[in-house]
Amino acid sequence: MNPSVTVIIPTYNWSSVLPYSIGSVLRQTFTDFEVLVVGDGCTDESEAVVRGVGDPRVKWINLATNTGHQSEPNNEGLRQARGQYIAYLGHDDLWLPHHLSCLISALKQGADLAYGADLFLLARPDGYHGYHRWFWPFYESYQPRMPIAPTSVVHRRSVTDHVGGWRHYRELDTQPDAELWQRAYSANYRFVFVPRLTAIKFPAAFRRDVYKIRPCHEQAAWSERIQKEDDFETAELIRTIFEMAAEKAAMAAQARPKPYRVLLYDFVQETRKGLMRRLRRVISRPAPQPAPLPAPPKGNWVDAAREFKGLHRMP
Repeated sequence: MNPSVTVIIPTYNWSSVLPYSIGSVLRQTFTDFEVLVVGDGCTDESEAVVRGVGDPRVKWINLATNTGHQSEPNNEGLRQARGQYIAYLGHDDLWLPHHLSCLISALKQGADLAYGADLFLLARPDGYHGYHRWFWPFYESYQPRMPIAPTSVVHRRSVTDHVGGWRHYRELDTQPDAELWQRAYSANYRFVFVPRLTAIKFPAAFRRDVYKIRPCHEQAAWSERIQKEDDFETAELIRTIFEMAAEKAAMAAQARPKPYRVLLYDFVQETRKGLMRRLRRVISRPAPQPAPLPAPPKGNWVDAAREFKGLHRMP
């Protein structure tokens, strides 16, 4: 009998984080799933780590060559998936125990693609104390081209059967995940936001040289908190809301109205500048228009992110 959900975990040579991401799947309250850990041409001990989990629902797959992005591992997962629902989990991310149950419930109520809220963490050097944190996504309804972390998403398998899978980043001017969601949205599939915190996102693209260091202390600390704190979701919601409110208040304080004398001085200065600009236009000939700048090569953002994370650019 096939499982209801196929969980796809793309990975590349960062075996130390896999016990935590896989463990967060195995602790789900919804248990009818298979886990496909798909290596992007891994050459480290990732296979041994995955097989060491010792759960028959967890399967290891390794691509013959490194493709440089999660797109092809995700596509291989889609090809081998047996579930009617597809979930994705970044190898360095974590799910809260209710992640699958909440999103599968939305799909069973008619959604084609469901996504929850991530706790998006930008790390400071002292570990998980003192993170800069916010929720993602910002909008309850999907907006065209809106990035949604794959870790947050569960969709019907029929969606990618119809619109196709993940495109290679070198073919795109945007991120492959955002392009896939946009393709599904344009095909009139129904997107539903589940207003629950269901995942913890540790964005590698904001952690310099993380693939050279390959740490796991963040995942270990947050995994322990999720397991030990019964009120983890509520506590993090409150903490993050207060932090975001404090940031907003600080920004508002910087934008306080200027005193009248300062406003008057600014007005006089801007008026003088405006008159000078008009005068220059009258007495000068039209300047030749500069040639348009060439568009950056497709996939440039991903290549730059790879270098920042400590990986080489793909040929």
